[in-house]
This record gives sequence, structure tokens and C-alpha cells, in this order.
Amino acid sequence: MHMKGFRGATARQRGFTLIEVMIALLILGVGLLGFALLQTMNVRFTKSAQQRTVASNLAYEVVDIMRTQRSMGSYFNGVTYASFDDVDPDTACARDTDAGPEANIARWKCEVSSSLPDGRARIVLAPDGNLTVSIRWGDQHWESEADDQLTTFEVKSRI
Repeated sequence: MHMKGFRGATARQRGFTLIEVMIALLILGVGLLGFALLQTMNVRFTKSAQQRTVASNLAYEVVDIMRTQRSMGSYFNGVTYASFDDVDPDTACARDTDAGPEANIARWKCEVSSSLPDGRARIVLAPDGNLTVSIRWGDQHWESEADDQLTTFEVKSRI
């Protein structure tokens, strides 16, 4: 008789209970939320890496321009963060092959403003030939403090 009672107990335990299904769905939901967050962070970091690449290319471009136009270094030394207030990033940043230093600076500033969100740059050419190019842009918009939202890329070279 004992065996007969045992068989009856196992026959009644078929399928899943509602609580097991709910727990499985909860675990699946948490996993999917984690995956969605991972994808969101991936998009954010990919965009940030792309902006760093653009900043790097722009910084090295102006260093190369300054090397080819060494006698015009004083023109480039006037590029400050504040000098970007009058730059219109919506204009076409046209390249002129025979452009002088003012046109090269204006085009480069236009490219910085149009390629990077809130993009600005500063160029410091010391009398001893040491050059510092700093490019900053608004990259971390999730930060609450305005200064924490800025990312800066800096290149130092000798002309």
C-alpha cells in the first residue's frame, strides 16, 4: 500500500506552477533589461570613440598645417576657446588650395565646430617652438555639472 500512495503523489506533480513561471519570466525580464542597458552603453561608447578619433584627426591636421606654414605661427596662436563664439558650424567648410593662414584657421575652426558637438579648440605656440593643441567638446551629456560634460583631447608637439 505504501507504493500505491507514492505513485499517486508523483502523478499529481505534472507541469509548472504559476509561481515557477512568474519567477522564470522575472529572471528573463531582468536579463533582457541588462542586455538593453549593455546595448545603450555600447552605442554611447562607440559615439564617444568616434568623436575622439575626429578630435585626434583635427588636432594633427592643424599641427601639420602649422608645420607647413611655420612663418605664420602667430596667426594660429590666436585660436582660443572664446574665438569659436563667432563660428557658424552650419556653413560649408570649404577648402581652398591656395589659402592663406586666416582662411586655413577659419576652415579648421569651422570643421571643429561642425564635426564635434559644442566643439572648440585652443592653440598655444610658445616662443621656444613648443606647440599645444587642445580640442574640447560636449561628450558626456549624462553628467549634471557642465564642466564634467566636456571631453578634452590635447596634442603637444615641437615646431
